[in-house]
Amino acid sequence: MKKVLILQPIHQAGVDILKEKVEIKIASDTRIEKVIEEGRDVHGIIVRTSPLPGSVIRKIPKLEVIGRHGVGVDNIDVKEATRRGIPVVNTPFANTISVVEHTVCLILALAKKLLISDRAVREGGFKIRDGWEAQDLAGKTVGIVGYGKIGKLLAEKCHRCLDMEVIVYDPYIKLQEEQIKQVDKLADLLEQSDFVSLHVSLNSQNKNLIGKEQFNKMKSSSFLINVARGEIVDETALVEALETKNIAGVALDVFSQEPPESDNPLLQKDNVILTPHMAALTRECVIRMATVVVQEVLKVLGGEKPSFIVNPQVYDTRE
Repeated sequence: MKKVLILQPIHQAGVDILKEKVEIKIASDTRIEKVIEEGRDVHGIIVRTSPLPGSVIRKIPKLEVIGRHGVGVDNIDVKEATRRGIPVVNTPFANTISVVEHTVCLILALAKKLLISDRAVREGGFKIRDGWEAQDLAGKTVGIVGYGKIGKLLAEKCHRCLDMEVIVYDPYIKLQEEQIKQVDKLADLLEQSDFVSLHVSLNSQNKNLIGKEQFNKMKSSSFLINVARGEIVDETALVEALETKNIAGVALDVFSQEPPESDNPLLQKDNVILTPHMAALTRECVIRMATVVVQEVLKVLGGEKPSFIVNPQVYDTRE
Protein backbone atom coordinates (compact mmCIF):
# COMPACT_ATOMS: atom_id res chain seq x y z
CA MET A 1 0.00 0.00 0.00
CA LYS A 2 1.26 3.46 -0.87
CA LYS A 3 1.99 5.99 1.87
CA VAL A 4 1.12 9.68 2.18
CA LEU A 5 2.72 12.04 4.69
CA ILE A 6 0.55 14.88 6.00
CA LEU A 7 2.82 17.68 7.20
CA GLN A 8 0.19 19.83 8.93
CA PRO A 9 -3.32 18.98 10.13
CA ILE A 10 -6.10 18.88 7.55
CA HIS A 11 -9.82 18.41 8.13
CA GLN A 12 -10.93 14.91 9.08
CA ALA A 13 -13.19 14.79 6.01
CA GLY A 14 -10.07 14.64 3.85
CA VAL A 15 -8.30 12.18 6.14
CA ASP A 16 -11.28 9.82 5.99
CA ILE A 17 -11.15 9.73 2.17
CA LEU A 18 -7.39 9.24 2.17
CA LYS A 19 -7.23 6.41 4.69
CA GLU A 20 -9.48 4.22 2.55
CA LYS A 21 -6.86 4.16 -0.23
CA VAL A 22 -3.41 4.64 1.32
CA GLU A 23 -1.45 4.40 4.54
CA ILE A 24 -1.35 7.75 6.29
CA LYS A 25 1.64 9.13 8.15
CA ILE A 26 1.30 12.27 10.26
CA ALA A 27 4.47 14.34 10.54
CA SER A 28 5.65 14.85 14.09
CA ASP A 29 7.41 18.06 13.09
CA THR A 30 7.71 20.28 10.01
CA ARG A 31 11.43 20.91 10.42
CA ILE A 32 13.31 19.94 7.27
CA GLU A 33 15.38 17.21 8.91
CA LYS A 34 12.26 15.62 10.40
CA VAL A 35 10.34 15.71 7.12
CA ILE A 36 13.24 13.99 5.38
CA GLU A 37 13.47 11.37 8.13
CA GLU A 38 9.75 10.62 8.22
CA GLY A 39 9.21 10.94 4.50
CA ARG A 40 11.86 8.59 3.17
CA ASP A 41 9.37 5.85 2.27
CA VAL A 42 6.32 7.93 1.29
CA HIS A 43 4.79 8.28 -2.18
CA GLY A 44 2.87 11.48 -1.54
CA ILE A 45 3.10 14.58 0.66
CA ILE A 46 0.27 16.93 1.61
CA VAL A 47 1.41 20.34 2.81
CA ARG A 48 -0.31 23.51 3.92
CA THR A 49 2.01 26.46 4.55
CA SER A 50 5.18 24.82 5.88
CA PRO A 51 8.23 24.93 3.59
CA LEU A 52 8.92 22.07 1.21
CA PRO A 53 12.27 22.99 -0.33
CA GLY A 54 14.24 21.12 -2.94
CA SER A 55 16.53 19.72 -0.26
CA VAL A 56 13.56 17.70 1.03
CA ILE A 57 12.11 16.75 -2.35
CA ARG A 58 15.47 15.40 -3.53
CA LYS A 59 15.77 13.08 -0.52
CA ILE A 60 12.38 11.34 -0.80
CA PRO A 61 13.09 8.74 -3.48
CA LYS A 62 9.59 7.30 -3.86
CA LEU A 63 7.80 10.65 -4.03
CA GLU A 64 5.16 10.70 -6.78
CA VAL A 65 2.98 13.70 -5.90
CA ILE A 66 2.92 16.83 -3.74
CA GLY A 67 -0.47 18.16 -2.68
CA ARG A 68 -0.87 21.79 -1.62
CA HIS A 69 -3.79 22.31 0.75
CA GLY A 70 -4.59 25.76 -0.64
CA VAL A 71 -3.60 27.73 -3.71
CA GLY A 72 -0.23 29.48 -3.42
CA VAL A 73 2.82 27.28 -3.94
CA ASP A 74 5.57 29.72 -2.98
CA ASN A 75 6.42 27.42 -0.04
CA ILE A 76 7.12 24.51 -2.43
CA ASP A 77 10.14 24.15 -4.71
CA VAL A 78 8.01 23.51 -7.79
CA LYS A 79 11.06 23.74 -10.04
CA GLU A 80 12.74 20.82 -8.26
CA ALA A 81 9.51 18.83 -8.25
CA THR A 82 9.19 19.40 -11.99
CA ARG A 83 12.79 18.38 -12.57
CA ARG A 84 12.00 15.08 -10.89
CA GLY A 85 8.74 14.68 -12.80
CA ILE A 86 6.61 15.03 -9.68
CA PRO A 87 3.18 16.67 -10.16
CA VAL A 88 2.29 19.43 -7.70
CA VAL A 89 -1.47 19.70 -7.22
CA ASN A 90 -3.48 22.31 -5.35
CA THR A 91 -7.04 23.49 -4.63
CA PRO A 92 -7.51 26.62 -6.77
CA PHE A 93 -11.27 27.04 -6.41
CA ALA A 94 -11.79 25.84 -2.85
CA ASN A 95 -10.97 29.10 -1.07
CA THR A 96 -12.29 31.72 -3.53
CA ILE A 97 -15.55 32.68 -1.83
CA SER A 98 -13.99 32.50 1.65
CA VAL A 99 -11.15 34.86 0.77
CA VAL A 100 -13.48 37.25 -1.04
CA GLU A 101 -15.88 37.40 1.92
CA HIS A 102 -12.96 38.05 4.27
CA THR A 103 -11.73 40.84 2.01
CA VAL A 104 -15.17 42.47 1.88
CA CYS A 105 -15.34 42.19 5.67
CA LEU A 106 -12.01 44.01 6.00
CA ILE A 107 -13.07 46.75 3.57
CA LEU A 108 -16.26 47.31 5.56
CA ALA A 109 -14.42 47.26 8.88
CA LEU A 110 -11.98 49.91 7.64
CA ALA A 111 -14.69 52.11 6.18
CA LYS A 112 -16.95 51.91 9.23
CA LYS A 113 -14.09 52.24 11.77
CA LEU A 114 -15.42 49.11 13.47
CA LEU A 115 -12.41 48.12 15.54
CA ILE A 116 -11.56 51.68 16.55
CA SER A 117 -15.16 52.32 17.57
CA ASP A 118 -15.40 49.03 19.45
CA ARG A 119 -12.33 49.86 21.52
CA ALA A 120 -13.58 53.38 22.18
CA VAL A 121 -16.93 52.16 23.51
CA ARG A 122 -15.21 49.62 25.79
CA GLU A 123 -13.03 52.43 27.17
CA GLY A 124 -15.90 54.84 27.78
CA GLY A 125 -15.46 56.83 24.59
CA PHE A 126 -19.05 56.67 23.36
CA LYS A 127 -18.75 60.16 21.93
CA ILE A 128 -16.52 58.82 19.15
CA ARG A 129 -19.80 58.67 17.22
CA ASP A 130 -19.70 62.45 16.93
CA GLY A 131 -16.43 62.36 15.00
CA TRP A 132 -18.32 61.38 11.84
CA GLU A 133 -15.32 59.47 10.53
CA ALA A 134 -17.08 56.35 9.25
CA GLN A 135 -17.87 56.44 5.55
CA ASP A 136 -20.16 54.91 2.96
CA LEU A 137 -18.78 52.53 0.37
CA ALA A 138 -21.32 53.34 -2.33
CA GLY A 139 -19.62 55.45 -4.96
CA LYS A 140 -16.13 54.79 -3.60
CA THR A 141 -13.48 53.20 -5.82
CA VAL A 142 -11.82 49.88 -5.05
CA GLY A 143 -8.62 49.11 -6.92
CA ILE A 144 -8.00 45.39 -7.37
CA VAL A 145 -4.43 44.33 -8.10
CA GLY A 146 -4.59 40.91 -9.74
CA TYR A 147 -7.68 39.68 -11.58
CA GLY A 148 -7.67 35.95 -11.05
CA LYS A 149 -10.53 33.97 -9.55
CA ILE A 150 -10.50 35.90 -6.28
CA GLY A 151 -9.98 39.32 -7.84
CA LYS A 152 -12.78 38.74 -10.34
CA LEU A 153 -15.31 37.64 -7.70
CA LEU A 154 -14.30 40.52 -5.42
CA ALA A 155 -14.91 42.97 -8.26
CA GLU A 156 -18.37 41.50 -8.77
CA LYS A 157 -19.26 41.68 -5.06
CA CYS A 158 -17.99 45.24 -4.65
CA HIS A 159 -19.73 46.52 -7.76
CA ARG A 160 -23.05 44.69 -7.57
CA CYS A 161 -23.53 44.45 -3.80
CA LEU A 162 -21.80 47.58 -2.52
CA ASP A 163 -22.27 49.94 -5.49
CA MET A 164 -18.55 50.62 -5.66
CA GLU A 165 -16.59 51.64 -8.70
CA VAL A 166 -13.94 49.06 -9.64
CA ILE A 167 -10.50 49.56 -11.17
CA VAL A 168 -8.29 46.60 -12.06
CA TYR A 169 -4.58 46.29 -12.69
CA ASP A 170 -3.39 43.01 -14.16
CA PRO A 171 -0.94 43.08 -17.09
CA TYR A 172 -1.69 39.45 -17.97
CA ILE A 173 -5.36 39.80 -18.84
CA LYS A 174 -7.66 41.94 -20.99
CA LEU A 175 -10.98 42.79 -19.38
CA GLN A 176 -14.26 42.52 -21.24
CA GLU A 177 -16.59 43.75 -18.46
CA GLU A 178 -18.02 47.16 -19.33
CA GLN A 179 -18.62 48.24 -15.72
CA ILE A 180 -15.01 47.65 -14.68
CA LYS A 181 -12.16 49.91 -15.63
CA GLN A 182 -8.76 48.42 -16.42
CA VAL A 183 -5.59 50.48 -16.18
CA ASP A 184 -2.22 49.73 -17.75
CA LYS A 185 -0.15 51.13 -14.89
CA LEU A 186 -0.25 50.26 -11.20
CA ALA A 187 0.39 53.91 -10.40
CA ASP A 188 -2.88 54.90 -12.08
CA LEU A 189 -4.82 52.47 -9.91
CA LEU A 190 -3.13 53.69 -6.74
CA GLU A 191 -3.83 57.33 -7.52
CA GLN A 192 -7.54 56.76 -8.20
CA SER A 193 -8.53 54.19 -5.57
CA ASP A 194 -10.09 54.70 -2.13
CA PHE A 195 -9.37 51.06 -1.28
CA VAL A 196 -6.51 49.02 -2.77
CA SER A 197 -6.86 45.25 -2.47
CA LEU A 198 -4.01 42.89 -3.39
CA HIS A 199 -4.70 39.52 -5.03
CA VAL A 200 -1.48 38.47 -6.75
CA SER A 201 0.76 35.47 -6.18
CA LEU A 202 4.18 35.86 -4.62
CA ASN A 203 7.06 35.65 -7.10
CA SER A 204 10.25 37.54 -7.88
CA GLN A 205 8.31 40.20 -9.81
CA ASN A 206 5.73 40.81 -7.07
CA LYS A 207 7.94 40.84 -3.98
CA ASN A 208 7.66 44.32 -2.42
CA LEU A 209 5.29 45.30 -5.21
CA ILE A 210 3.87 47.90 -2.85
CA GLY A 211 6.66 50.01 -1.36
CA LYS A 212 7.52 53.61 -0.59
CA GLU A 213 7.07 54.80 -4.17
CA GLN A 214 3.63 53.18 -4.38
CA PHE A 215 2.46 54.52 -1.02
CA ASN A 216 3.40 58.00 -2.20
CA LYS A 217 1.02 57.54 -5.12
CA MET A 218 -1.97 56.63 -2.93
CA LYS A 219 -4.53 59.07 -1.56
CA SER A 220 -4.01 60.10 2.04
CA SER A 221 -7.61 58.98 2.65
CA SER A 222 -7.12 55.55 1.08
CA PHE A 223 -6.81 52.10 2.63
CA LEU A 224 -4.72 49.06 1.73
CA ILE A 225 -5.94 45.47 2.09
CA ASN A 226 -3.62 42.49 1.73
CA VAL A 227 -4.95 38.94 1.95
CA ALA A 228 -2.47 37.55 -0.61
CA ARG A 229 1.10 37.18 0.70
CA GLY A 230 2.94 39.33 3.23
CA GLU A 231 6.05 39.86 1.15
CA ILE A 232 4.08 41.61 -1.57
CA VAL A 233 4.12 44.67 0.71
CA ASP A 234 7.27 46.31 2.04
CA GLU A 235 6.31 46.42 5.72
CA THR A 236 8.92 49.04 6.61
CA ALA A 237 7.51 51.35 3.96
CA LEU A 238 3.99 50.53 5.15
CA VAL A 239 4.77 51.57 8.72
CA GLU A 240 6.28 54.81 7.42
CA ALA A 241 3.22 55.46 5.23
CA LEU A 242 0.94 55.03 8.25
CA GLU A 243 3.08 57.25 10.48
CA THR A 244 3.34 60.02 7.89
CA LYS A 245 -0.37 59.64 7.07
CA ASN A 246 0.32 58.89 3.42
CA ILE A 247 -2.56 56.44 3.76
CA ALA A 248 -5.47 56.28 6.19
CA GLY A 249 -5.14 52.66 7.27
CA VAL A 250 -4.49 49.05 6.37
CA ALA A 251 -5.97 45.59 6.88
CA LEU A 252 -3.62 42.62 6.75
CA ASP A 253 -4.29 38.91 6.82
CA VAL A 254 -0.70 38.10 5.87
CA PHE A 255 2.73 39.23 7.03
CA SER A 256 6.31 39.08 5.80
CA GLN A 257 7.03 36.94 8.86
CA GLU A 258 4.30 34.74 10.31
CA PRO A 259 3.45 35.06 13.07
CA PRO A 260 4.72 38.66 13.31
CA GLU A 261 7.27 39.47 15.99
CA SER A 262 5.85 40.94 19.20
CA ASP A 263 7.73 44.20 18.57
CA ASN A 264 6.31 44.66 15.06
CA PRO A 265 5.09 48.30 15.06
CA LEU A 266 1.99 47.34 13.08
CA LEU A 267 0.65 45.65 16.22
CA GLN A 268 0.57 48.97 18.05
CA LYS A 269 -1.32 51.12 15.54
CA ASP A 270 -5.02 51.98 15.81
CA ASN A 271 -5.60 52.34 12.07
CA VAL A 272 -4.48 48.78 11.39
CA ILE A 273 -6.68 45.66 11.32
CA LEU A 274 -4.83 42.35 11.63
CA THR A 275 -6.04 38.79 11.16
CA PRO A 276 -3.86 35.64 11.43
CA HIS A 277 -3.70 34.42 7.80
CA MET A 278 -7.21 33.02 8.23
CA ALA A 279 -9.10 34.28 5.18
CA ALA A 280 -9.36 30.77 3.76
CA LEU A 281 -9.83 29.01 7.09
CA THR A 282 -13.60 28.98 7.38
CA ARG A 283 -15.32 25.77 8.45
CA GLU A 284 -16.59 25.18 4.94
CA CYS A 285 -13.38 26.08 3.16
CA VAL A 286 -11.09 23.78 5.15
CA ILE A 287 -13.37 20.87 4.26
CA ARG A 288 -13.26 21.83 0.58
CA MET A 289 -9.48 22.20 0.60
CA ALA A 290 -8.92 18.91 2.46
CA THR A 291 -11.21 16.85 0.26
CA VAL A 292 -10.02 18.35 -3.02
CA VAL A 293 -6.30 18.01 -2.28
CA VAL A 294 -6.79 14.42 -1.14
CA GLN A 295 -8.75 13.58 -4.27
CA GLU A 296 -6.07 15.13 -6.46
CA VAL A 297 -3.28 13.24 -4.67
CA LEU A 298 -5.17 9.97 -5.01
CA LYS A 299 -5.67 10.58 -8.73
CA VAL A 300 -1.94 10.85 -9.28
CA LEU A 301 -1.14 7.84 -7.11
CA GLY A 302 -3.78 5.90 -9.02
CA GLY A 303 -2.23 6.73 -12.37
CA GLU A 304 -4.78 9.39 -13.37
CA LYS A 305 -4.02 12.90 -14.55
CA PRO A 306 -5.15 15.42 -11.88
CA SER A 307 -7.59 18.24 -12.53
CA PHE A 308 -5.64 20.94 -10.70
CA ILE A 309 -1.94 20.72 -11.48
CA VAL A 310 0.57 23.51 -10.95
CA ASN A 311 3.28 22.07 -13.22
CA PRO A 312 1.48 20.37 -16.15
CA GLN A 313 4.75 20.11 -18.05
CA VAL A 314 5.60 16.98 -16.07
CA TYR A 315 2.98 15.21 -18.16
CA ASP A 316 4.27 16.61 -21.42
CA THR A 317 7.42 14.54 -21.01
CA ARG A 318 5.39 11.39 -20.30
CA GLU A 319 3.19 11.53 -23.39
